[in-house]
Amino acid sequence: MSTSPSTPSRQLRLGLFVQALGHHIGGWRAEGASGSPTDIDWFTWIAKKAEEGTFDMFFVGDALATSVHRLPSTMSRLEPLTLLAALAVNTRHIGLAATASTTFDQPFHLARAMTSIDHISHGRAAWNVVTSFSSDAARNFSREDLPSHAERYEVAREFLEASYKLWDGWEKDAIVRDKQNGVYAIDEKIHAANHKGKHFSVQGPLNISRSPQGRPVIIEAGSSPAGQQLAAETAEVVFTAAASLEEGQAFYRSQKKIRGRRRPQPGPPADPARCDADCRPYQRRSAGNLVSAESTGGYR
Repeated sequence: MSTSPSTPSRQLRLGLFVQALGHHIGGWRAEGASGSPTDIDWFTWIAKKAEEGTFDMFFVGDALATSVHRLPSTMSRLEPLTLLAALAVNTRHIGLAATASTTFDQPFHLARAMTSIDHISHGRAAWNVVTSFSSDAARNFSREDLPSHAERYEVAREFLEASYKLWDGWEKDAIVRDKQNGVYAIDEKIHAANHKGKHFSVQGPLNISRSPQGRPVIIEAGSSPAGQQLAAETAEVVFTAAASLEEGQAFYRSQKKIRGRRRPQPGPPADPARCDADCRPYQRRSAGNLVSAESTGGYR
């Protein structure tokens, strides 16, 4: 980090992407690993350790389908918003990010849930916006298949638009709690959303007051051109996976180009190719002892 007076200091923001059984395919077999992906005490321990280590964000992924062929880490898992509510009362500073799909939800329901998490956490909620990619998920929501890729992102854009209207419907000082005069809230400071679009019709307002942040931090996980465009338009954090430093830098440059210079830029990704020498023996042991061709052949 430069200490030159002419160069503003920049601080690296760290987020922890958590899988209860670990990201390694055989991580559940490792010594000390949690025995259950639904163990709230294990999640709480991880969140507290991340907070002690000054991480900025605890990030929970999700999918809306499962089978016996899923990886152990994703076969069974807690619903993210429920998990974050529990973690919110056991942590004090770390941001709490949950994944939720715009394809299989409604703006009023999700906007209300995220506002609730922001209240419970005193302003630490974040929403990882996804459009879903699994036809198995579609069949869990009374559909035979997913909408087209283009339509899913069209829906996501309108979903966010309606959510913003709901979040902005309550002014900061709408609730006055004037006991002397018997006035709890000022009607003129609570506004209906009155959203009518191609995919959603939402009257509003939300039946929950404005949260500490007003809106949750928006994270966008799409890496396709449509996903990158939506991220550039709406997201404060961009979630991506890169196989190399060069690939990550290319994605970063692409986002900067789409965003231009007027909006805050996302930070560069950490180098996934670097690893402290101390972790190399564990990697080798994991590869040799925790995974076999027979045990992984059916996973997808």
